[in-house]
Amino acid sequence: MHPFLNIATEAARKAGALLERYYQRLDQLTVEEKGPNDFVSEADRRAEAIIVDTIHKYYPDHSIIAEEGHGERTDAEVEWIIDPLDGTTNFLHGFPHFAVSIAVREKGRLTHGVIYDPLRDELFAASKGEGARLNNVRIRVSERKKLEHALLATGIPYREFDYVDSYMQSLRYFMMNTAGIRRPGSAALDLAYTACGRVDGYWEFNLRPWDIAAGAIIVREAGGIVTDFAGGDNYLNSGNILAANPYLIREMARVIARTIPEEYRK
Repeated sequence: MHPFLNIATEAARKAGALLERYYQRLDQLTVEEKGPNDFVSEADRRAEAIIVDTIHKYYPDHSIIAEEGHGERTDAEVEWIIDPLDGTTNFLHGFPHFAVSIAVREKGRLTHGVIYDPLRDELFAASKGEGARLNNVRIRVSERKKLEHALLATGIPYREFDYVDSYMQSLRYFMMNTAGIRRPGSAALDLAYTACGRVDGYWEFNLRPWDIAAGAIIVREAGGIVTDFAGGDNYLNSGNILAANPYLIREMARVIARTIPEEYRK
């Protein structure tokens, strides 16, 4: 295992253990609202501090992008992209579906990713060129070939609603032409589940780099394809992401092109 992946795994497990302890006493948490439907708690902040401290212990000069603002973005060639608690709303409501997400980007290219679900003790991990694993067992995307038989995951708009009508057009089509849609509430786990074949594809608008960076490389290393809505690789900047197995990606992309205006596909 690459040293960066070892450190990401160590940090994710430490943060996950902390989150699990907080999860047992949610009524005692201090919670703040950063914006409409956008919350942060002491659990997010302490988990992020643990991750950053673990990384800096070994790599004090590396750049860090973290959702809650710990660490510092520098011009270092190695950059860590961290979401200490993806699925905060689930977590705060006691809904058992959330994860820690940590990715490494070197010279602008994603090279390593870890997603850890502490409640299920499931650790998804990948390094560029080395494949993807779940608890050290190799995983692959599904082989479902037809959209009508596919189970898809998505994220319903909850924070910004300018694009909600466009999103609903895509949702309507997929609802009527697939085996089903799931909206569990964690982009990181949606991508991890795509990587291991629990769902066949995934699409969502307006995400942040820390929501999807680790999941993107895990899907790719599991044999899947990840793009933005225009079919390019600008998803970390645009926040619009489409991921699926190689059989379904083109059909899903055609649906996106038909149902979502070009202004939202950049």
